Amino acid sequence: MTEVIIVLAILVVLVAAFLIYRASQRRVIEGRRTEAQELRETAQTHDQRAEREQAEADRQAARARKAQAEAEEKAAIARSEAVAAQERSQAAEHEGGLAREHHERARAIDPDMPDDRDDDGRDGLDRGGLDHDGLEREGRAGRGDDIAREDPRTADPRGADPRR
Repeated sequence: MTEVIIVLAILVVLVAAFLIYRASQRRVIEGRRTEAQELRETAQTHDQRAEREQAEADRQAARARKAQAEAEEKAAIARSEAVAAQERSQAAEHEGGLAREHHERARAIDPDMPDDRDDDGRDGLDRGGLDHDGLEREGRAGRGDDIAREDPRTADPRGADPRR
């Protein structure tokens, strides 16, 4: 009977050891489950933060693209305005040149033009020694004829030209 008790005691100890082992195994498994759940929650939190950060990065990139597009549009407008201003400047120079030519032609053919000098101080003679009227300068009548053609209000009664 001692042998049976010893065998029973060994069996009880083995069963107890097995149960203790199973309980510790469950605790380890439960701990791992808890740890895995905590890691999943942490991962989910990080995923949410990552999504928010990515959404903000996308919005910021969109704002940057919009600002760049606006800047490029403004630069294109500025280039267009510069070209238009250059064209206007050239047109103004051209019109000014035409105006000067017409003024010179008008001075050349105006019979009431009292002076043989242009507004810029140049002599009215062309290369052939002729004045604007096509007459030789030496063959032209004296200053008295010029005074007769002047406005009587500005003429000096002694015959002198008051504008000289």
